[in-house]
Formats: sequence, C-alpha cells, structure tokens
Amino acid sequence: MEMSVKDTRIKPYTGEKIKIRPYERVAQYYETDQMGIIHHSNFIRWMEEARNNLMDQMGFSYKAMEEMEIISPVLSVNCEYKSMVHFHDTVVIEARIADYNGVKMRVVYRMTDKENGELRAVAESVHCFLNHGGKPISLKRAYPEIDTKFFTLYDENGDEIKE
Repeated sequence: MEMSVKDTRIKPYTGEKIKIRPYERVAQYYETDQMGIIHHSNFIRWMEEARNNLMDQMGFSYKAMEEMEIISPVLSVNCEYKSMVHFHDTVVIEARIADYNGVKMRVVYRMTDKENGELRAVAESVHCFLNHGGKPISLKRAYPEIDTKFFTLYDENGDEIKE
C-alpha cells in the first residue's frame, strides 16, 4: 500500500526539523483479552495517543486544531503485529510524519518493548484535514503557519521503518 504525496508548495520548508521524543505506554489489565495479551484493537488507540504526542511536541495540539474548526479524520489505518504485548509491559511508540502535502498526511509508527527492544508492531495511519462542515481544506493555503509547523515534523525517511 503505497501513497505518494508530494509537497506542492512553491517554497518548501527548509528549516530545522524537530526531534520528537517517543511516546511510552504502559499496557493496562483492562486492555488484555481472554488469552492474557493486549487485544489488537488497543494498538490503534495507542497510535492515536502517539500521534497526539507528536502534535503536542510540534506545538499544535488536536485541541488547538478543533478550536480553529479544523478536524483531521482517519482515512485508513494499517497495523502489522510482530509480537505480543502483555499486561504491564511498557511499549515505546515512535511516530513520524512520512508524507504531508497540506491536505493529507501519513504517519508511520514503530512500537517496541521498552525493556528488551523487541519489535511489537509497525503501523501507519492516513489523515486528511477538513473544516467543521466536512469540506477538505488545504493547511498551506488556509493556515500557512500551521503548514510550516507540520514541515518541522516531516521526516523524508519516515517510510524506513526498521523491522
């Protein structure tokens, strides 16, 4: 599943990239299934938490976006589970913006065990930007200051998730 999204701005952002701190999540008992492992649906929730962490570090939270009447629904999500997570394991989730063009963004995730570094999952989610009426918007045209913030996070090597 390959999505090619290019920067079509006349003057692409060329400034400093932000170094993002990974998100850490302790697996909770209520997230386990009958087999005693974390239910697969929780990984999607954790991806959202990691994406919120990414946005907060960018200095533009989802709450701030909503206050500006911008919403960012999920268009697609994909998660490949590599090994089990159990109650009370700490999972380190690295999230990076792999594609961004002002209208859509693709975020990739790498989830590992904090204690031993074992790969737990690799994933991606694709999002668009809409106004509260549900109409697509271009951040680069409507909110250039926000567009620039996204380029501080854009990682041109974001597709290179090491398994």
